[in-house]
Amino acid sequence: MLHKLLIRNYALIDNLDISFSEELNIVTGETGAGKSIILGALSLILGQRLEGKYFFNQQKKCVIEGVFQLEGYNLEPFFLISDLDYSKETILRREISPDGKSRAFINDTPVNLALLKQLGERLIDIHSQHATLEINNPEFQLLVVDSLANHEDLLSNYKQLYKRFQQITSELSKFIENSIQAAADLNYYQFQFDELEVANLKVDEQESLETELNALNHAEEIKRGLVGAYYKISEAEESSITTLKDGLTFIEQSEKHYPLLAPIVERLRSTLIEIKDIAEEISQTEQGIVFNEKRLQEINERINVIYTLQKKHRVNAIQELLEIQKGLSDKLNSILTTDEDIEKLKIEQDTILKDLYQLALQISANRLNVFSYLEDQVQNLLMEVGMPSAILKVNNEVAGKEQLTINGIDKIQFLFSANKGQSVAPMSKSASGGELSRIMLCVKSLIAKHTALPTIIFDEIDTGISGEVAAKVGGIMEKLAKNLQVIAITHLPQIASKGDAHYWVFKDEQDEITRTNIKKLSSSERELEIAKMLSGQNPGEFAFQNARELLK
Repeated sequence: MLHKLLIRNYALIDNLDISFSEELNIVTGETGAGKSIILGALSLILGQRLEGKYFFNQQKKCVIEGVFQLEGYNLEPFFLISDLDYSKETILRREISPDGKSRAFINDTPVNLALLKQLGERLIDIHSQHATLEINNPEFQLLVVDSLANHEDLLSNYKQLYKRFQQITSELSKFIENSIQAAADLNYYQFQFDELEVANLKVDEQESLETELNALNHAEEIKRGLVGAYYKISEAEESSITTLKDGLTFIEQSEKHYPLLAPIVERLRSTLIEIKDIAEEISQTEQGIVFNEKRLQEINERINVIYTLQKKHRVNAIQELLEIQKGLSDKLNSILTTDEDIEKLKIEQDTILKDLYQLALQISANRLNVFSYLEDQVQNLLMEVGMPSAILKVNNEVAGKEQLTINGIDKIQFLFSANKGQSVAPMSKSASGGELSRIMLCVKSLIAKHTALPTIIFDEIDTGISGEVAAKVGGIMEKLAKNLQVIAITHLPQIASKGDAHYWVFKDEQDEITRTNIKKLSSSERELEIAKMLSGQNPGEFAFQNARELLK
């Protein structure tokens, strides 16, 4: 439960330090005094996002801190799962710097807002007059039933399995969609793959074929060149070989008289031998070059196949064609395995659906078991708040196996009648604003007995009621406070008189600066405040007598 709330530098609040009672806490004050500001500050340490910058002093940071007593509320598992240090007295803190940056802490450990909100939802339920309409929401009505059914673990298992079911359904849908498209593309991919496979391409084939083709196309020109070269080197009247021979003869004669020419002679002899070998190789090469029209045709056909494939696939090399061939092979293999994947997913989907349906039936049975209890308890509570003829009925439409939702197979709706002889109808059509407030109070007080929620805050939910009904509503809150901490912000003296502790919110103007403050009232101050709530700022003796009567 909330033991203490500290607020520094928030909106009209400079510095507030409030300690709360463990039972019924009453908060009163004039409209605009700052009750909503205090509630807004509290909501920030419960994980709500900051909307705008609200600083009393724009140069300082805002700090809001709540001290909570957690013993007996079974919150140790939450701290363990969240990797937080558990303490019976836990502090939630929010710091907001002037530049708008926000930091959150649980027992001095930095946490994100999502985690802060998760813990906040386990500590406090804030119920405002605007939230009364939530009673018409089917999701909230289902939550009420589930709270009484006490099957949180079963629901959690169902929802986890349902999410897996949705995931598989989504995957299956994509696989089937891809399979349909793949089936349409199968023949096209197969044709392209077969075309490349039949071509039997080799990595360096194109360069080799283009070289051979060039040689065949210029065979006569090459042959003439080789013949001419052989003639000049070996057969001409002044051929290279003849000229070298003559030169070698002259140098050999000179060598006899000048031995230092021996190296030159040796080199000339080697050169002559080399040139003779070259001439012989030229002759053999020339004889080997033969124009082969059949081979020319074969090469042209092969190169044409390669060029056609390259143009078709918009590439420039055989290596790229081979990569495309591999890609087509992978696609074909994928298409062939898709049907197997689809079949596996269908089997898993059917298995999960069966398990889901069994869990949904069990959840539905648990809910059905608490309908009568819910109807009877709410009816008894409605009698206590001045609605003796009111009836609440729970209507449920059970869906089939194929209409499972995240909440199971139940479509629950609360039906209501305020008067005898009046047929029950959806509450949005059969209950007034004041009636909705009382119904919500009764429902909240009922589910509070079945949850471990430490604190509930009622923010002016007394709209539309007064007099004896207000006193009875206060009585309900008083009983509720025996099981959990209740904080009630109210304008009604009948409710204000029920509290164990009474806090008065007011504006204080000092040094031309307006501040929101809060004060815990003494017995005499409380009597004065309730008298003012009864008759205005200057209450008479009659108002004081009424106030004393209410306080008794």
